[in-house]
Amino acid sequence: MDYNATATSPLSTGIGVFGGLMYFAITILIIYSIWRVFEKAGKPGWAAIIPIYNIIVLLEIIGKPPIWILWIILPCTNFVFGIWSINLLAKSFGKSEGFTIGLLLLPFIFFPLLAFTDARYLGPSAKEANGFGANNQFGANNPFGANNPFGANNPFNQPNQPTTPPTTPTTPPTPPTTPEA
Repeated sequence: MDYNATATSPLSTGIGVFGGLMYFAITILIIYSIWRVFEKAGKPGWAAIIPIYNIIVLLEIIGKPPIWILWIILPCTNFVFGIWSINLLAKSFGKSEGFTIGLLLLPFIFFPLLAFTDARYLGPSAKEANGFGANNQFGANNPFGANNPFGANNPFNQPNQPTTPPTTPTTPPTPPTTPEA
């Protein structure tokens, strides 16, 4: 029995060359689209082709701290943080979660849509840029936010201190009298 398999037909060679060229073209399209997305966000476009630095620039665009690069590079956490970063990128351009799914599953279609349409960079992804608890999902006031009714430097909702000291009484109080027996 002969178990050797070789591609000797011109058709299979042509299909392989065509597939390789299509893969190369799609890769160039995605890289150029990310370049344009970076430029729309006010970052240098050439950062899209520099490994590691492109992740740092992406984190700046979505408003997350540089320490996130560890979570994106580490095995197991990179899956979650990679999806989260792409979601925040879509939200930074005003897109929905459906667009995020498109960016993840069909990047060769959705990155060019983000890059070459009228999608505008709106800044780091809305309330997510402020960190945990910023989306106010339970209806409580954010004690560290700008809408704090007690002032900006009051993290634990203490009552405001009076601005003027209390006035002293002008006449001393009279002591209570005891009845005589």
